Amino acid sequence: MTARRIAAVLVLLCGVTLALGFANKDRCTGPFFSESGRSEPDYGQRNFADFCYSDIQFLWQGRDVDKHVFPYVGGGLNERGDPVGGTVEYPVLTGMLIWAGAAFANTDAGFLALSALLLAPFGLLTGWLLGRLAGWRALLWAIGPPLVLYAFHNWDLAAVAASVAAFAVLLLKDDWSLRRRATAAAVLLGLGFALKLYPALFVAPLALYVLTGGRAGKEGDPASPWLDVRGALRVVAVALGTAVAVNLPFALAGFRGWWASFEFQADRKIDVTTNSLWYWAFRPESDPDKAGFQSLVGVLSPVLVLASFALACVLGWRRYRREGEFPFLPVCAAMLCGFLLLHKVHSPQYTLWLLPMFVLVRVRLPWVFAYFAADLALGIGLFRWFGALQTGHGSGIYDGFAAQAVMIGVWGRAALLAGLFFAFLAAEPVRPREPRLPRGRGPVRPAAGGFAAGSARESIP
Repeated sequence: MTARRIAAVLVLLCGVTLALGFANKDRCTGPFFSESGRSEPDYGQRNFADFCYSDIQFLWQGRDVDKHVFPYVGGGLNERGDPVGGTVEYPVLTGMLIWAGAAFANTDAGFLALSALLLAPFGLLTGWLLGRLAGWRALLWAIGPPLVLYAFHNWDLAAVAASVAAFAVLLLKDDWSLRRRATAAAVLLGLGFALKLYPALFVAPLALYVLTGGRAGKEGDPASPWLDVRGALRVVAVALGTAVAVNLPFALAGFRGWWASFEFQADRKIDVTTNSLWYWAFRPESDPDKAGFQSLVGVLSPVLVLASFALACVLGWRRYRREGEFPFLPVCAAMLCGFLLLHKVHSPQYTLWLLPMFVLVRVRLPWVFAYFAADLALGIGLFRWFGALQTGHGSGIYDGFAAQAVMIGVWGRAALLAGLFFAFLAAEPVRPREPRLPRGRGPVRPAAGGFAAGSARESIP
């Protein structure tokens, strides 16, 4: 079966999975609605007890989404630090998706349904691209449990599609030069930053990939005998320029409302809803009212995240020196693991960010299935536990299976992310096919490093 036919089958399967994901979230809607369009009866209890909670439905109220206020132009943060007056806590393109999904809705059910219609094409596009890149391994995306759980939990499908599209342009458009492919990928990553911040993580590995000449070090600029510094800087400049170009109109139209989305994330305290290792590992010092600890985490978390990025790039560079090709996808996957493990917020739907990496970097499947198991335990257990807390039952971690499932999920996921950081760096990325170099262009540098033009070409161990 050809790659295109495999991708088409995967899109069909992905469509079925997305339909199941919507059906699960839709169980929380109706059957009656308040004057403000909130589902009744007992929405606040059902969304946890029935495990059908979604941020999309929840945020129908509280951010003026139900009032159809255009985002960011007005508003800001209130005295509690929550976005109000049209401001939402997400980057601007996600804010536009939120506004568009609410434009013709009068209830939270309508908002969920219209948002799902906007997001589903991104999920299908991701399935198509992963099928083209990795063949049947893309089943991990198309029929994976995380897609059922989180496809319509938040607005992450659009950012995932932007990231995967960047990878696809870089790996599939082999009739383009490396610089051209990397420039297009940088634009897509810049757009991804304007949807959710995480695609920006991949700009540094992309720049290093261009710097070292791409596949087998053979695709660089012939005028640059060793490292393509100009091409690498171009990647960074294009990604940054794209992000600035998208954000600038909103910043000019309403700086306070636009900046509040970043301010909210920077000032967010760790608590039981942030779902990160920082909260669970340091109980009870991690309570939100412990100002000293909250301030410490506000500094320590980003420092350690950046350190994990640096470590991934250094280990990737060492692999380049051994093998002659910078491991772009493995380094991207490792950096994402570092972020998910060490960032102060780890929302359930972030699993969607990692899912394409399981497809594109060939770690052994037991890693994948173990992560799915930990994610299921945490994703289901957490909301069932929230439901128990609302009724005054199960406040301790030893009170019932839901609380125990949360602990299994938290610590299992943390251990797996730490292990996957190194497993990704040692694994092989997908190779759709060997690139066709542009005419007149051949190997311009040694396979594993080299020196300036005219010097002896020898491998560097």
